[in-house]
Amino acid sequence: MALRPQVELYCDGACLGNPGPGGWGYLLRLAGNEKEGSGADPETTNNRMELLGAIRGLEALTKPCDVVMYSDSQYVVKGIQSWLASWKRNGWRKADKQPVLNVELWQALDAQLQRHKVEARWVKGHAGHPENERVDALATQAARSVS
Repeated sequence: MALRPQVELYCDGACLGNPGPGGWGYLLRLAGNEKEGSGADPETTNNRMELLGAIRGLEALTKPCDVVMYSDSQYVVKGIQSWLASWKRNGWRKADKQPVLNVELWQALDAQLQRHKVEARWVKGHAGHPENERVDALATQAARSVS
């Protein structure tokens, strides 16, 4: 059986106001090659943009991969590591029985997690981490493009 490609994914979201104009960005690194992407929404929230950075980065991979994903969003990282399995078991409801916010984005992310093996790692934002700073700049620039 062939080994799956090993990929690093750095992703971020930004919002100018919350809600407000928002942007997302990602950086993929595979065997020394890099690919960036970004996009924007004129009226959104920070959490939605954080999720879209992860989703769009994973969607950009053309075949199933082993991915180490770096995000400064506790919402995304804890969602992947801890909350997602119970939300699915509970019919996309949280422990307090309330519906999961941004459920359509969590479902889109879950579809990508079924396709790829993803290890989510948290990195401190705005702390000089070069790739995190890079995707933050992509997300912020995208948000400014629609503000």
